[in-house]
Amino acid sequence: MSEASTAGSASAANQVQIPTKGRRTIWAWAFVIATGGFLFGFDTGVISGALLFIKTDFHLNSFEQGTVVSVLLLGAMAGALGSGRIADPIGRRKTFALEGLVFLVGTALAVFATGYPMLLVARVVLGLAVGAASATVPTYLGEIAPAQLRGRVLTLNQLMITIGIMVAYLINVAFSGSENWRGMFAVGTVPALVIIVGALLLLPESPGWLLARGQMEQARRVYAGVVGDHVGARLVQEREHQREQERARNAAEDQQVGWRGLFSAAVRPALLVGITLAAVQQFGGINTIIYYAPTIMEKTGLTASNSIFYSVAIGIINLVMTIVALWVVGRVARRRLLLFSMAAMLVTLGVLGLSFVAGWSSELSLVVMVLYIASFAVGMGPLFWVLIGEIFPPYARATGSSAATAVNWTSNFVVSLVFLTVVNAIGLGQTFWVFAAICAFALWFIGRYVPETKDREFPAIDADLQSRFGRPAEADQARSV
Repeated sequence: MSEASTAGSASAANQVQIPTKGRRTIWAWAFVIATGGFLFGFDTGVISGALLFIKTDFHLNSFEQGTVVSVLLLGAMAGALGSGRIADPIGRRKTFALEGLVFLVGTALAVFATGYPMLLVARVVLGLAVGAASATVPTYLGEIAPAQLRGRVLTLNQLMITIGIMVAYLINVAFSGSENWRGMFAVGTVPALVIIVGALLLLPESPGWLLARGQMEQARRVYAGVVGDHVGARLVQEREHQREQERARNAAEDQQVGWRGLFSAAVRPALLVGITLAAVQQFGGINTIIYYAPTIMEKTGLTASNSIFYSVAIGIINLVMTIVALWVVGRVARRRLLLFSMAAMLVTLGVLGLSFVAGWSSELSLVVMVLYIASFAVGMGPLFWVLIGEIFPPYARATGSSAATAVNWTSNFVVSLVFLTVVNAIGLGQTFWVFAAICAFALWFIGRYVPETKDREFPAIDADLQSRFGRPAEADQARSV
């Protein structure tokens, strides 16, 4: 693809004017799709409070308690890996409806669990749904949103994840007085039903998926519902022209579609960026605080009930800063925001480690913890999900998103499994310093290899990415856009 065609394609796409009604339609679709992100957050967060009462009812030892938390992450790995194989042949919409059904089944199993084995099965089923949704939602959102809305629409996924975590914390507090852990899980049936009903009655199929399958008229109707018949027909023609160019380039480079295609020379840079960001997002320590906030706060001398209450403050700041990110991500360059976020995480983790080593008060430790959460939520939290919906070529987007998400869940599992063991071995403060060192590496990696994606179509993003990995750039000007 020539420089002129690359710039022309991006310019044409960005010149499309979306009427107010069309924007409202896109946001309505996006909110329904992002309900998958809400359940992602809810089902990973609700266990922090429910476990306090489950361990008594089912007489769980420490190992069994750990498996109840971490087995969801094993299910999520499998769900993330499998979702791409399902979403490509049957479409994003049907896959999303199936994920809602799996959420519903897993929630029912948890609510009616009669013992530890059944509860484990429930958590695995919920994990399958969480992992599948975490891969499908960014892909689906990225394909229904035009370039000028794509960043904010993709950030909505992280916003809904944090809302889900926040709601889980509040539900934990609401049901803690009655010790009704089954009621905590049961709340998840409502968003699961929203997913199923929304997918069946409201959502369209992704126009990107329709075009890839040659279903031109169906894609035109989806576009027409947003920008009108005339512009919709023009967009279909432009997208098909871009796809023809991509097919020609793929044939020239002998690219493979599917899992093997991720390791082709053209896709490998996107894969390396995706899986590296997936790993450092988790090894930066975020979910040790999400999952173990009450446990961490107990180490400062607080009672169990006060520790649960303090965790709500973490949920609130996570939500507030993600809302800030939703506004900022559409206005600030992605790389700049990501670099700022990672630098702030590095500093706050260093200070947080010092707070525990030096024995600061619980209030001061909480303040630093909140600043760390804010640093993550305004950048690294949402932007990982934004980027994996933007950096992969269309023919590898679902599979690439699945691979990156699977690495994210694998890293999540490893960190959550070994966190308390590492704390017992080297100390809580020193463990946070290890996370800080990982953030330092991430800061270097982002500065060197992550491309800018804001307001850019895929050809320009890909040219930037390829040049950063030393491959011949198709548009030398891409990195300066």
